[in-house]
Amino acid sequence: MKLKKIVLTGLVFGLGALTLAACSSKSGSGAKEDIVVATDSDTAPFTYTGKDNKQAGYDIEVMKAVFKDSKKYNLKFKTAEFESILPGIDSDRYQIAANDFNYNADRAKKYLFSDPISVSNYAIVTKSGTKYNKLEQLSGKSTEALAGSNYAQTLEDWNKSHPDKDPIKVNYVSGQTGFTSRLQDLDQGKIDFIFYDQISSSYASKDQGFNFTVSQLKDKVGSDKDGKEYILFAKTDQGKELRAFVNKRVKELQKDGTLAKLSKKYFGGDYVSSLN
Repeated sequence: MKLKKIVLTGLVFGLGALTLAACSSKSGSGAKEDIVVATDSDTAPFTYTGKDNKQAGYDIEVMKAVFKDSKKYNLKFKTAEFESILPGIDSDRYQIAANDFNYNADRAKKYLFSDPISVSNYAIVTKSGTKYNKLEQLSGKSTEALAGSNYAQTLEDWNKSHPDKDPIKVNYVSGQTGFTSRLQDLDQGKIDFIFYDQISSSYASKDQGFNFTVSQLKDKVGSDKDGKEYILFAKTDQGKELRAFVNKRVKELQKDGTLAKLSKKYFGGDYVSSLN
C-alpha cells in the first residue's frame, strides 16, 4: 500500500510538473517581441514631442497604425539625438529608425529601407523678399545642417561637383540644435538660407510665426527616390523580417486610405497617394 501511495504521489507531482512546464512554454511562446522605434522628436510634423511629453507626428502615427493589433510585436518609442539613431540601430538598442529619413547610397550600404511612406520635395527657405530655387544660387551663401543628413550631403556633393564656384558654406549643428533654432538664426540673419524638405519647412515656418519664403528646388538631385521618406532597419535577419512586415502593412494602409488621412492631418495635404 505504501509503495502504491508513493508511486501515485510521484505520478501526481510528475503530471503537475509537466502541466506547469507546458503552461510556462505556452506563456513564453506567446510573449510579444519588443520593438523599439528611435526618433529625435524634433522634426515636425514627422516627429515631435506632443502632449504629456509623448512622441507625436506623422511617422509616429504611421508606426502605430502598422503595428496595431500585432500579435507578435510590442511597439515602443524612444527619443534620441539624431546622430545617435543609426548607431543605436547598429548596436541593436533600437530596431527601427523613424525620422523623416531620405535615401542615400552610403546609408543603403549599411541599412535596409522600407517602401516609402511619404513624398515631399527639397525646398530652400529664405527670408521674405529673397527667393532661391536652384543650388547654384546658394554659391557663397551660408546655412546650417545636421551632419550626416541627406540635406547636408546634397550641398556637399554640389560643392565637390563645382570646384570653380564659391562653395556653399555649411555650418554643421548637432541634433540638440532643433529646426526651430535654425529658423531663428535665419530670421536674425546669422545664415542666408535653410535647405530642407518642403513639408517640414512650410509647417515649421507657419507654426513659429515666421514670414519666410519656402521655394521648391527646381534642380533634379538624387534619383527616383529623391524626396521620398523611408523607415530604416538593421541589415540583419530581424531587420529583414521587420521590413517585410512593415512594407506589407504600409501597402494595406495606403490602400484603405489610412496613410492619406494621416498625411492630410499632419502635412495639410495628400503626400502619399502618388507613392508606388
